[in-house]
Amino acid sequence: MPYIVGLKTDRDKTDYLEALFRETYLRDIVERNDIRHEAELGELVSIVASAVGSLTNPDKLARAFRTLKSSSISAPTIKRYLDCLEDAFLLSEAQQYNVKGKRYISTPLKYYFEDVGLRNALLNFRQQEETHLMENVLYNELVVRGYHVDVGVVDLVENGKRKRVEIDFVANEGSRRYYIQSAFALPDAEKRAQEERPLLAVKDFFKKIVVVGGSAKASRDERGIVTIGLKQFLLDPNSLEL
Repeated sequence: MPYIVGLKTDRDKTDYLEALFRETYLRDIVERNDIRHEAELGELVSIVASAVGSLTNPDKLARAFRTLKSSSISAPTIKRYLDCLEDAFLLSEAQQYNVKGKRYISTPLKYYFEDVGLRNALLNFRQQEETHLMENVLYNELVVRGYHVDVGVVDLVENGKRKRVEIDFVANEGSRRYYIQSAFALPDAEKRAQEERPLLAVKDFFKKIVVVGGSAKASRDERGIVTIGLKQFLLDPNSLEL
């Protein structure tokens, strides 16, 4: 939201974002879609904001309403509200894509906020999980760059057991594809191996990237995996090609 840059205090910025949601987004969505339960719509946005980047679906959200809000709002109604929030460019939906099976998985899926500041203001800046916020920022950046972005899943067999692991983003544009992991921190070899395992399970020739928090310069290891700091990834328009 460009206007916020000119505001001086955090309180002014928070007030602006909260008012923007209530008086512009929420009011417009309610009036344009003839929504009768405005309170439930607002609660839905807050629940999704609390779990940004987590897999979910209308049935799961309906159970959350019953547990947390003692509300009987139905899954079809929640799906309609989510569609309205997407149409208003408040949320974006990312589907799961089975990389080896080359097929989409219809549910569950992930929702990201088109404006992270608006998401934070809705929660009164209480939930500042750097890992999830970084993932949201990366998703938005990839979309802005023109990529179609999915959540990748890879089925593995380890020690005789089948396991499903996740690649945060599969970014496609025409014949180009990138597999991208978002890792705010890689404190040790175990964590690095955890992030790289899904990438190494994909045997095609497309680039595999791990984006880490901070300003580390891009480097490539002997297996072809590129590690790059968030700052360089965002500021360099050619960062996917490093």
